[in-house]
Amino acid sequence: MDKILRIDVGADGGPALREEPVGDYAGIGGRALTSTIVCKEVPADCHPLGPENKLVIAPGLLSGTAAVTSGRLSVGCKSPLTGGIKEANSGGQGAQVLARLGYAAIVLEGEWNGEDLYKVTITKDGATIETANELKMKTNYQLMEKFQETYGSSGAMLSIGTAGEMRLSNSTVAVTDKEGRPTRHAGRGGVGAVMGSKGVKVILLDGAGTSMRQPVDKEAFSDANKRFNEGLKKHAVTGQGLPTYGTNVLTNVLNEAGGYPTYNFKQGNFPDADKISGETQAELEISRGGVSTHGCHRGCSIQCSGTFLDKDGNYVTKQPEYETVWAHGGNCGICDLDAIATLDYLDDDFGLDTIEMGVTIGVAMEAGLLKFGDADGAIKLVKEVGAGTPLGRILGSGAATAARAYGIEKAPVVKGQGMPAYDPRAVKGIGVTYATSPMGADHTAGYAVATNILKVGGDVDPLSSEGQAALSQNLQIATAAVDSTGMCLFIAFAVLDQPETFQALIDIINGCYGLSLTADDVVALGKSVLEKERDFNARAGFTAADDRLPRYFRREQLPPHNVVFDVPDQELDQVFQW
Repeated sequence: MDKILRIDVGADGGPALREEPVGDYAGIGGRALTSTIVCKEVPADCHPLGPENKLVIAPGLLSGTAAVTSGRLSVGCKSPLTGGIKEANSGGQGAQVLARLGYAAIVLEGEWNGEDLYKVTITKDGATIETANELKMKTNYQLMEKFQETYGSSGAMLSIGTAGEMRLSNSTVAVTDKEGRPTRHAGRGGVGAVMGSKGVKVILLDGAGTSMRQPVDKEAFSDANKRFNEGLKKHAVTGQGLPTYGTNVLTNVLNEAGGYPTYNFKQGNFPDADKISGETQAELEISRGGVSTHGCHRGCSIQCSGTFLDKDGNYVTKQPEYETVWAHGGNCGICDLDAIATLDYLDDDFGLDTIEMGVTIGVAMEAGLLKFGDADGAIKLVKEVGAGTPLGRILGSGAATAARAYGIEKAPVVKGQGMPAYDPRAVKGIGVTYATSPMGADHTAGYAVATNILKVGGDVDPLSSEGQAALSQNLQIATAAVDSTGMCLFIAFAVLDQPETFQALIDIINGCYGLSLTADDVVALGKSVLEKERDFNARAGFTAADDRLPRYFRREQLPPHNVVFDVPDQELDQVFQW
């Protein structure tokens, strides 16, 4: 990965492609690279959909190699949803293919002129861009049907659906899985809108004729990779729970802990959680001929995905993830897995983040637009978003916008981004992450649920304010580093519990690049990424006042524990003081 592809959509005479050496950006990948480029090249006070913003797409340091579970793709920009820096992370085949094509990053930049839409094609022989107006308002699955033979089994497609083309703040960049379906998404923060603002509808990655990236020290790399994979396999979460039941294994766990946000964060238990749990979902999938153990990209060792079929055995969508099942399920009072799967499919097809969409529908239910539990009504609302009706454009702009439009306070958002599937009053470590992460409310930025609830990497009482700021700080640092490698965040379960597995990860990186990194170097990498992101946000106008949860989380108790979020503000302000 020794080159960067820049696509200037505003060049004289039409879009221009330029390849350049990695240069000053050498030695970093994934989130470290996207955030560094955005921080250095994008004016922090620019409009997210203006010509000064850039969309940066980067595989991780280990993507394209034989390192297990290393196929995560980072997409970065100034976010239309939060107004701050954004890195949205996706699985699928995109990172592996892009890395094997030799690219450290793709940068979409410049001012899109006119109304032409563009298709970018990248092969081992280089990149081309051409007008593709026939793709206007095509959905992601329609794009799949048109181009699947082009990118085939050795390639991948990155695309925006109708939501991204309309530049809605809740729009994604879709990445195809190993079956070529647009089921994996760089979902959070409206990155699809930025791609839409550049007039690029689809990027086709053709991996034909490419080969796996080879490590500098093959023997050391292979040995470390074997030890790392063994660590993942022997851990209860990555080796048993996730492969058997998928990410939705967390539904019963969080519900029993009283931290499962229900009815727009009114309570911490959902009475019908068992109807939409991972155990129930896996049983249903298998009974219909689907699968409950599946990798979203080749080389995945954890295999936490699956395939959801309808009662007649027809494909509906990939296995809905825990966050999706919660957002469209318990959060909205819906307990029908078939309805949730339909909503997941529609989100993927139109290019919408399932978390933000589900939180927005919960806000709409709070406002009285429809009743909690109305699955048919929820499906109709998502279709309105995909069609771009006036109501759909409001809902497609996210939960904060919907709450303002309907005049209600109870929008569970931080920095304009909807909260994921853990109530911060009952899982206070994740509340600190929601409040302080540069990304807005984002569980993946520092997954304190691991230690608060699953007791991975220690045990910090989820109902106590004590120790939560330090926990979130450490996890945010670690996560920023992991996001830069291309590794799936789920490796953290094994890494936190097994020192030898953490060392194996470091050894993989060292073997790949001929380095001698230590654990301290990994920590330094994570800190440097966060420092750049915080710097960007400060220049964009963010202050300590933005590192807070909505006030009603400190005011209103959450049943069944009847707790509020009570981590002191001064501790929140110290999270990034190291």
